[in-house]
Amino acid sequence: MTEKEKMLAGEFYNTRDEELIGMYFRTKKALKAFNNSDPEDHEHRLRLLSELLCKEVHDSVWIESPFFCDYGENIAIGKNTFINSNTIFIDNNVITIGDNVLIAPNVQIYTATHPTVAKERVNINNNSEAPYKTFTKPVTIGNNVWIGGGAIILPGVTIGDNTTIGAGSVVNRDIPSGVLAAGNPCKVIKKL
Repeated sequence: MTEKEKMLAGEFYNTRDEELIGMYFRTKKALKAFNNSDPEDHEHRLRLLSELLCKEVHDSVWIESPFFCDYGENIAIGKNTFINSNTIFIDNNVITIGDNVLIAPNVQIYTATHPTVAKERVNINNNSEAPYKTFTKPVTIGNNVWIGGGAIILPGVTIGDNTTIGAGSVVNRDIPSGVLAAGNPCKVIKKL
């Protein structure tokens, strides 16, 4: 099994693997082109995004610059979705975003994580591998979701359809469909 396959399977993997590092640098070059592109040239920006992300991007998708991610190819975005500026998607596993989603500025979506106990996390004695252990969990955001500014979505979270996440929330567990949820940690406030 390759390190990329381990990464996508949620197993510990070597973040310094040659294939993954190559993907990372290709993505950084593609992001530079996208983030520096003419904001009025929507067709060109969509072409750049379609090359960067895991599938063709529908012409109704709008992503503001700057946009940041690790690999791009692990991100799927549905139709009529708006992603505002300064969003960070750590897509070491799959990030799936549904249709009609609004993502406010400074939202962070993480799929990578590490053991919480230092001696389990840090690779002190073996320099041939990454200096720390990393594994991943996918993130899924349903249709018609609004994620408020500065929210952080942690690895393994699913947010159901028709849900609103309040600004500044830290979403560390699944949130059901049709609710308003907010806070740190993010909790359901009411049904919508």
